[in-house]
Order: sequence, then structure tokens, then C-alpha cells
Amino acid sequence: MGPDQVIELGEQALKVATLIAAPTLITALGIGLVIGMFQAATQINEATLSFIPKLGALVLAIFIAGPWMLHTLIGYTRELFLAIPTLVG
Repeated sequence: MGPDQVIELGEQALKVATLIAAPTLITALGIGLVIGMFQAATQINEATLSFIPKLGALVLAIFIAGPWMLHTLIGYTRELFLAIPTLVG
């Protein structure tokens, strides 16, 4: 296995990790931004006010995007296991 193959595997792994993390990170960013603007406008500095809606939105995002995330991870893992003979030999 040469350096080019290692770099390609690393790039693919980073791409899959980014795709899997994107729905939850984007949801948390959006909800955090909205709650932060609300807190700044109303001058309410309660920590639970930002935590509870963000937690609920993340659960909803995982519930909606979870099957796609799992399918993406299983597909990548399957391709990786099928490529083992060509990578080792």
C-alpha cells in the first residue's frame, strides 16, 4: 500500500465523517444562533434556555437524518472491507 492510497483513504474517511456530522452540527449552529439572538434581544441570560431547545432540535435532526447517516457509514465501511484485498496485495 503506497502513500497515494493512504492519502486517498484518509480523504474518503474525512469526507464521510464530515457528511455524517453535518446534519447535527448545522442544526446546533442554527438553533444556537436563533436562541442567542433571542437572548441578546431580551437580555435573558439563562443557560437552560439555550440548552433545552438545542437538545430537542438535535434529537429531531438525528431522528430525521439518522437513517441516511447510518446508510452512508455502512456504505463506506462495506467499500472499505471490499477493498482490503486490493490494498494489502
